[in-house]
Amino acid sequence: MFRRREAVPFSFVAESDRFRSNVTPPPRERPSLSQLTGRTLIGLTVVAGLAGSLLLGLPALETGQKAGEAQRSEAAQSQRAR
Repeated sequence: MFRRREAVPFSFVAESDRFRSNVTPPPRERPSLSQLTGRTLIGLTVVAGLAGSLLLGLPALETGQKAGEAQRSEAAQSQRAR
């Protein structure tokens, strides 16, 4: 089999980590007021949704027993009433 002289198939890939450009990229554009407002509203909507799901979901996760109360069946309660 023939063996390649280069470790990678293209020489520009091998040299890419050594190449440094002296051209600076253009400065970033500042987001407009409407973009900032939109991002803020989306963020608040997500946070409100998470908080709402937590508030609505916590009662469903409770077992229905208070700490310190023993679980009693209806039959045991009716015997005590007699």
